[in-house]
Parts: sequence; C-alpha cells; structure tokens
Amino acid sequence: MKIGLISDTHGFLDPRLPRLFRGVDHILHAGDIGPDHLIAQLESIAPVTAVLGNTDASALYRLTETIALGGRKFFLQHIVAPHALTNELQGRLARERPDVVLFGHTHQAFNQTINGVWFLNPGYAGKPKSGAARSVALLEGDAEEMRVEFIGL
Repeated sequence: MKIGLISDTHGFLDPRLPRLFRGVDHILHAGDIGPDHLIAQLESIAPVTAVLGNTDASALYRLTETIALGGRKFFLQHIVAPHALTNELQGRLARERPDVVLFGHTHQAFNQTINGVWFLNPGYAGKPKSGAARSVALLEGDAEEMRVEFIGL
C-alpha cells in the first residue's frame, strides 16, 4: 500500500502533487485544508481522508478521524504535540490504539516513534513563502513494515 501524506495546504495545491502522488492508494490530509474544493482536487488522484485544522470552517470534515489502511490503523488530528500529549488525547490514543498518528499545524516535518506509536507530520504544503521549507510525504508498505519518504516541494 502506498499513502500520500499532506497537511497545511491553506487553499493551495502544488501543481507537482498529481505527479508526486501518482499511484498512491489513499491520501491523508492532516488539516488546514482551505476551501473544500481542494479535497475534490486531491480526490482526482486517490481517495482522501481529511480532518479540520484550526483555520478550517468546513462542515464536511471532522476534527479527528481513524482509518485502517494497509493493515495499519491511522489516527488523524491537526494539532498534536507528540512529546506533550494532552490528557484527552492520551486517553483517546489509549482507546483507539493507532499504529500511526498523523498531524500537521507546526509546518515542520516530524517522524518519531514514541511509546510504540509512530507520529508523523508531512510538513507544510501551502504556498511558498519567505523560503519556508515545504514538504509532503509518501508512506509505503504493509502491516509488517512501512517506510516514509519526505519530499521537498
């Protein structure tokens, strides 16, 4: 299974994304989407699961999602501090028992396993601004092994 990971598009879909995400089975968007039509554009590439970010106001998406893909369980939420989880989020993760937590918000790529849970942030994919690093990620593998590749934009 091959999964495209994206976050913090803020209404901008990089024109390279259809090529970069070609062949993915699913796309996970970790919030700060922008207008709803951006998800429709991504859905022309592959099915999309998305969550709301702190700048989103859509009625089409929720604050969190849990989805099973490729034998793994993914939990999506826009704002997550992996080293300082809120009590509410700790409880939710204990109940959901995800393999991967996908988040955004920081505009920084993140890839670390903490207490047996893999925390991933694909980085910032919005409009280029003042030299800020921009990235998405590809996650590939199965229930036994997955590897992530961050791709600069």
